[in-house]
Amino acid sequence: MSDAPQRTLIAPSEMNRRTGRFLYRFVLCSTVLGFTLAFVFPLYWMVTGAVKSSAELADPDPTWFPETWHPESYSEAWANVGLGQYFLNTLVLAAGAWLLQLVVDVAAAYALSKLRPVLGSAVLGLMLATLMLPVSALLVPTYLTAVDVPLVHVNLINTPWAIWLPACANAFNIFILKRFFDQIPAELLESARIDGAGPVSILVRIVLPLSRPVLAVVSIFAVVGVWKDFLWPLLVLPDPARQPITVALNRLAEFMPANQLLAGMVMASVPLLVVFLVFQRHIIAGLTAGSLKG
Repeated sequence: MSDAPQRTLIAPSEMNRRTGRFLYRFVLCSTVLGFTLAFVFPLYWMVTGAVKSSAELADPDPTWFPETWHPESYSEAWANVGLGQYFLNTLVLAAGAWLLQLVVDVAAAYALSKLRPVLGSAVLGLMLATLMLPVSALLVPTYLTAVDVPLVHVNLINTPWAIWLPACANAFNIFILKRFFDQIPAELLESARIDGAGPVSILVRIVLPLSRPVLAVVSIFAVVGVWKDFLWPLLVLPDPARQPITVALNRLAEFMPANQLLAGMVMASVPLLVVFLVFQRHIIAGLTAGSLKG
């Protein structure tokens, strides 16, 4: 019995022709080049703009390459506005949000996947429904909750908890974790129960060690989400001494030369770029992991 024909975008007969191969390679290269330029060009413009003079940046006829190089704008931006303190603030906010998000999201995903609570499907559906809402629609109720937390009546404004608590319950991360936990064989967990392990022991000793790829993905998403956030920290951290780097640069923009402002933006972007370049393989592996090898 012959194999079924494979369906492709380009018929094999067309790929055997010179014209077909040329068109295929032309479209492929043009698409890749176009997307690459769309993503890389803003980064290039920001990096080169940081080493230009302020007068050159203000010139109505922009230059592709700096006419005069001013690398000192990076050190001046760091020293003049105290970017080190804002980097530390951002690091504290990102670390706390990462830790709390792992605890809450892992517990919720494990409960929905393996403990099967009553109305668990309805709870998951409501969580996923929040992904359909724009972030701006949730700003007012979330802000009012942070101003006066229900039951305990605590004001979280100007505290890290105003960033950490809203970041805890992330519906997208819970869905990713639950999807991964669903692939863990029930027989493996049942064997642990027979040996006397409880739900918490099973989670810590079996589920979490098997879930390192997806935990890496959730960790990266948690850190990146807090590091690049701007609007929410702007609302809940009005004290300049507590603001992260994104809010601080916006507040200081009118007092900084344009090249120093771009230098600050470059330095604020470097950690995220490094995280992505180092862990991009872990991100892809964690998102595509759907089975366990025996």
